[in-house]
Amino acid sequence: MLALIGFGEAGSSFASEGAWHGYASGFDRDLRRAAVMRDMGLRAAADPADALAGANAILSLVTADQSLEAARQAAANIPKGAFFFDMNSVAPGTKRETADLIESAGASYVDVAVMAPVLPARLAVPLLLSGPHAREGAALLATCGFRNIRIVAGGVGQASTIKMLRSVFYKGVEALTAECLLACHRAGVLEEVLGSFDADWAKMADYRLDRMLAHGARRAAEMAESAKTLDGLGVVPLLTRGTIEWQAALGSLSLAPIPATLAAKLERIDTP
Repeated sequence: MLALIGFGEAGSSFASEGAWHGYASGFDRDLRRAAVMRDMGLRAAADPADALAGANAILSLVTADQSLEAARQAAANIPKGAFFFDMNSVAPGTKRETADLIESAGASYVDVAVMAPVLPARLAVPLLLSGPHAREGAALLATCGFRNIRIVAGGVGQASTIKMLRSVFYKGVEALTAECLLACHRAGVLEEVLGSFDADWAKMADYRLDRMLAHGARRAAEMAESAKTLDGLGVVPLLTRGTIEWQAALGSLSLAPIPATLAAKLERIDTP
């Protein structure tokens, strides 16, 4: 039996391809998502304890700021011997703290880093696994339909470290793109600046802005964990702090629907 804790973009994307009808349950704090779970053939649990009942594999797919709390709730109810796959984007220290909670409850913890957007890849999204139960965990995830799994050497936190440091660059580029494009829009030189790059860069700039508008709040929480990772390595997260601010600012706009074109996005962002 499979249990999903959190049913946002990742959980719903995995379930849409997983054909998990009849052997998966899910719980999300946003109770409106229960209907989506049922439409995908999952049992919508009343609470985390209900979701974990009888599960041998638990996918934790919550926002970074809720990762530890989700683990605490899971540890109180997790079946002995179950595998807890921590797929959340958090610092290695947070992963190790979570592992202590889960292992103390008699379950097996696996550090999982999701290394690309879950859409459109879904179950083909690249996953990095680390920790003492990584090999057994990889086999179990494969039975659930995941097909792009790689184990990295090292203990709990190693996969997370790779993800967090990748995000410093990747989501930092997003933030720098937003800063540049908004200034270009205000200066009236957007087309000139875009024209100085190739067409692929302009296309990616639009995509990066789109991701920030759709997921900025979640990304800001993740980048706070990246900042912790940098601090732990003795690297001052000067630019990463700015990334957190930009991600949070654009995510807080809650634009729905998100405008289709880059120019329209910038116009909405710049409208009080």
